[in-house]
Parts: sequence; structure tokens; C-alpha cells
Amino acid sequence: MPSSTDIFAPDFQRRPYWWEAYEPPDPGDDALPARADVVIVGGGYTGICCALTLREAGIDAVVLEAGRPGQGASTRSGGQMSGGVNVQKKALAAVGESPEQREARLATRLRDAAASMRYVESLIERHGIQCGWQKTGRLTTMWLPQHYEAWQARIDQLNACTDSHARMIPREQLHAEIGSNVYHGAALIEHAGHLHPAQLYGGMLAAARQAGARIHGNTPVTAIARTGDGYDARTARGTVRAQQVVIATNGYTGQEVGDLRRKVVPIATYMIATEELPPDLAADILPTNRAVSESRRVVNHYRLSPDGRRLLFGGRARFTPTGEETTARLLHRAMLKRFPQLAGTRITHSWGGNVAMTLDSMPHIGGADGLHYALGCNGSGVAMMSYLGHSVGRKIAEASGEPINAFDMGEIPGHPFYFGNTWFLFAIGSWYQARDAYEHWKAR
Repeated sequence: MPSSTDIFAPDFQRRPYWWEAYEPPDPGDDALPARADVVIVGGGYTGICCALTLREAGIDAVVLEAGRPGQGASTRSGGQMSGGVNVQKKALAAVGESPEQREARLATRLRDAAASMRYVESLIERHGIQCGWQKTGRLTTMWLPQHYEAWQARIDQLNACTDSHARMIPREQLHAEIGSNVYHGAALIEHAGHLHPAQLYGGMLAAARQAGARIHGNTPVTAIARTGDGYDARTARGTVRAQQVVIATNGYTGQEVGDLRRKVVPIATYMIATEELPPDLAADILPTNRAVSESRRVVNHYRLSPDGRRLLFGGRARFTPTGEETTARLLHRAMLKRFPQLAGTRITHSWGGNVAMTLDSMPHIGGADGLHYALGCNGSGVAMMSYLGHSVGRKIAEASGEPINAFDMGEIPGHPFYFGNTWFLFAIGSWYQARDAYEHWKAR
């Protein structure tokens, strides 16, 4: 096994592998407009899709992005995409809700979650976005036997409410799907796959600009102030007055948006890219080229690169601010536990970015009095956050006061002792990692 210094390729880079094909563009220095119909704070998938939908409805939209457009999670993620898989993670009955009402509510959420993937697929087709979309399916690999049983119990409902085409794969048949023996079976979501997240973002950005949306980078919003006829979005470069504002900051939500910062928990997630693998080794690891995510509390996920030559491996390597070399070593170690045949394989890229968790593990859109938000990817941002941005745009265009989908459910739940400081993540994350390791060892 290589030493810690041997795992890095000579051309090792502390930046996303995805940026080799598409790097977030220079934002330019165009002057800010004094007014707009809608100001969107945040220029990732959410903000860009919201702007595109608004412009297609003839509504003037201005996007204010703190850095380069797309430099956050939208060009840093694992690029996995599925619809309707994750919203069942936490679906407790509401106060006074019968079991039948709970099931109906969950079914509606599943159907709307499935719509998120169809929306992104429609954008790819309609705008001719070349982003390596490969609909090869996704495996949720089971860390424990009881995880397999829980998934088996939910598979019929998942298929009834979505177009996932899901089925269970028992442990003894899993070797045909993945070159690892650490899992207790898997759930295969056939209507899923993976893509190049940065190229997808670039296609969305081009479509929004073509539609007339104005995107201003290097323009962090410092405050949002209510005025008599709308809002002032204040920045160091000037103030934009708008009738309505959309908060689309997700894992990068700060104090400028007030109490919304207390409703989302930003968590850093990390990735590595291996050097190019021999074709037979890549085929041994993932012979069917699926995307993979685990059923652990602290999830690892991985897939092959769009050209099938590298393994891209990610997860929550550490719960404190950490450099790219340290997280690369941690992820490399986790990768070898799953694929010991990769011993000697070096790392060419290491990077990280923020996801946004919510206390009910659900994505949310909402707002009132012209101030809207779309927040809480909970680790499923490619399809869900694009769709939520589009949904907020639709709601504004239609001037609707009614919920537009199942994620338009009122306020995001908070906690009286959470004020936006994530000091507690190290203790909780470390405890979850320890439990994952112990339970997996016990289930051998």
C-alpha cells in the first residue's frame, strides 16, 4: 500500500477535476442595474434556473453571485442524478395526521421529487447541453443487512410514485455490479445516472443569458432591506432595487439573509479523482458504470468519470475545516477499504464544497411578501435545487399564493439553540462515523 506521500500524482491539483472541462467564468465588471423585477441572491443551479424561468415568462431577473458564477457546489458535486430517492429518509407523521394522510403526503413528495429529474433532462435536451449525461442507473449500496430490509420494504411505493424503475440486488448477486465485497446488497435505481456537473451548469448559464438574464459575479450581497415598494439588495458595488427577491444561497447562506441562516446547516463534503485507470481495472470496479451512494449515516459516493477512465470518490471526510491534501488522504483510505485492488493508484485532484442540510431532511421553497427562498439540497442538489429554482420562478410568474409543489410547505423548521454556527458538527459527525464503523464490523 502506498505511503501518504505516494498517493499524490506529480500533477496533483487542489481544485475540482470538473474544472478541466469547464471552469467558472470570469464575472466581468458590468455595472449593476439600479432596478429589476426580481433579484436572485446566489448564482448556482437554483439561481440560474430561477432566472431562466423568469425570463421565459418575460420577467426581468438579475442574479447576484458572491464569487464567479457557479464556483460553489454546482461545479463541485459528484454529478449523480436521480429522482424521488431521498425524500423518504425522514417522513414522520405530523401532529394530528393519520397514517393514511402521512402516506398520501409522502406519495405527493415522491412524485414531485421525480419531476426534478425530468426537469433537468428537459433542459439538457431543449438547450442541447453537452454534459456527459449517462443514464446508467444508480446503486444505493447497503452498509448493513437491516438497511437492505428497510429499502426492500419501500421499493414498491417508490416505483408506484416515481419512474425510478427500482429493484433490489441481493448480496450474492452484487459482484456483477461492483468490484467490492463490503456491502450487504443494493437497491438499483435504473432511471438515474451521472453527468458532468460543471458542464451542466455552463449550459444552464448560457441558456439563462441567452434568455436575457443578467448575472453579476463578484457581487456579494451584504444586506436585504425592505422598502416601500419592494426590496433593496445592497452590495459593495451598489444597490439593486427589486419588487421581489429570491434567496438561492443553499450551503453558502450567510448573515445577510437574516433568520434563514438559522434554518440550514452547511456541511462540507469532499471529493478526489484518481489518475487514469487501466480499462480492465475500471471495468472491475464498476462494470455497469452506475453511480453509487451508500446507506451509511456518513455517506460515501462514487462513480466513473464521463470518459470512464477515472474513479471519482467523495464523502464527508472530516467535519472541521481541512486542507485538500488531508481530505485526499482520508478519502483515499476509504476508497481502498472498498476497492483494495486500487492500491498504488494516485490522486490527481482533491476539492470540497458545501451542501445544505435541514432539520427535517427535506428541501424547501417558501417565503412571503415578495421575499422567496429555495434551500436545503440535503445532498441531492443537481436535480432538486435546479427544480426548486425553476419552481420559485414559476410561482412568481404565476403570482400564485398557493403551494406550487410538495416542497412549498411553509417555514423551514429551526431549533432554538441553532444560530448558524456549526460548532457541533465535529462531535455529531465523529459519533456517526464511529457508529457506522462499529455496526459494519459487527455485521460481517
